[in-house]
Parts: sequence; C-alpha cells; structure tokens
Amino acid sequence: MPTAFRLSAFLPYRLAVLSERVSRRLAVEYERSHDLSVAEWRVLAHLSRCGAVSVRDIHDCVNLEKPRVSRAVSRLESQGLVTKAPVDRDGRLLAISLTPSGRAILDDIVPKAHSVERRLREAVSPEDLATFFSVMERWHAVLDDDPDARPRSRMDVEGLDAPEAPDPATSGLPG
Repeated sequence: MPTAFRLSAFLPYRLAVLSERVSRRLAVEYERSHDLSVAEWRVLAHLSRCGAVSVRDIHDCVNLEKPRVSRAVSRLESQGLVTKAPVDRDGRLLAISLTPSGRAILDDIVPKAHSVERRLREAVSPEDLATFFSVMERWHAVLDDDPDARPRSRMDVEGLDAPEAPDPATSGLPG
C-alpha cells in the first residue's frame, strides 16, 4: 500500500542529491583532464592544504571512508602524484605528501573548480548565500549535539567564524 512519504521532498534526500550533483559536476573537470576520482581529488586537495599527513588524518578530514582513502592514496602514489614516507621507526605510520606533479595537477584543476563554484554562487544573491550558509551551520549545530551523528572534522569548521560565506577567490580549495 503506498504511503504519503515522498522521498523527493525529504530534506536529507534533497541535500544528498544536490551534494552528489555538485560533486559529480566537479568530477567532470578532474576526470576529463587528469583521470582522477572524487576520492583522489579530495586527497590531493587536503594534502595541498595540510602538507604531509597520515591516511587516518585524510580520512578524518575529507568525508570518505578509510578504505576509499587508502585506495586513492595508492593510486595517486602509483601515478607519482603523492609520496609515502615512514613517520615512526617501525614504519607502520606513513606520512602522505604531494609531489611536484601532484601540485601541478592541482594548479590546473583548482581554477576550473572555482569556475563551477562561481557559477553556483552567482545564481543567488549574496544575502541568500549568506542565509544558506547560516542555515547549514544551524543544521550542523543540531547534528553536533546529536551523539549518534558523526562529528565534523576540524577542517570543516576552520574559518567559519566569519559572518559571511567564504569567497572562492581567497578561501583556498573548494571541498
């Protein structure tokens, strides 16, 4: 028996669909030009911002499951875009860092990503965008208070003290 529930009107579903559409649109740019996956792009972007870090650090900051991060790092290493270096004496903890080739790919992709972001931002007024960011922060606050919700990474909250939405020209890499 059908119910009145409409998935297309369900807020979590609508947010997921929008997020996936934006992510897939960005993926067109880095897949076409550099054959990178979403996970690989996020790893490169994170390393660009943070320098040498562990797979665990990347996992905690890029909203991807650890096995997906590990596969992305392995593929990036095989392409010469990142390197792994032992951090401790027994070699179990590895620091992942960008190579010059990895940096060059990011230097090519970031302007294209900013262009996609700029088109989205220009579709709404600055006031609406500020309201949108404010609403997102309120929803994050609800989830921050929910013991069953996954916490946000520190990377997701850095720079959010500013009252208005970040400017893509000065905010660094897009998510």
